Amino acid sequence: MSHAPDQDLPRAIDVLIVEDDPLTVFNVKRLLRQTADVANVHIAVDGREALEMLRGGTLTLDRLLVITDLSMPRMSGLELMAAIRDDPALCRLPVVVLTTSADRADRLAAFAMQVAGYFVKTHAIRPFEEMMAWLHTYWSASEFSPQGG
Repeated sequence: MSHAPDQDLPRAIDVLIVEDDPLTVFNVKRLLRQTADVANVHIAVDGREALEMLRGGTLTLDRLLVITDLSMPRMSGLELMAAIRDDPALCRLPVVVLTTSADRADRLAAFAMQVAGYFVKTHAIRPFEEMMAWLHTYWSASEFSPQGG
């Protein structure tokens, strides 16, 4: 049985970064663009803007990974995750937290909402590189849930 040449290779993913800190956005975006595994990088400055993008039909939800901060104006990352999990069209999206909060309550709340990963950021570049290595393994080895129904 013959296969298309790229049928067994995972397709590139899209990433939505939800972050109000321009330096964090710059670092994550720079690292994401260094890999051929990422097709598009989208930016939202807070949870409300992210939710509008997710529900507005401008993003392809298939193979979309959301990376969110927790502490943001208008709508926090935890509020965003709650809205995603409560929305039948979005509830299967993988969400990764990238935050300065090492608070146990924040971790527990995030994992209670089936967060795919929780990373505490520092001002050094190494944690970003470690997160990118984990993310590469995650999207290379994981099946993304089909969207809809």
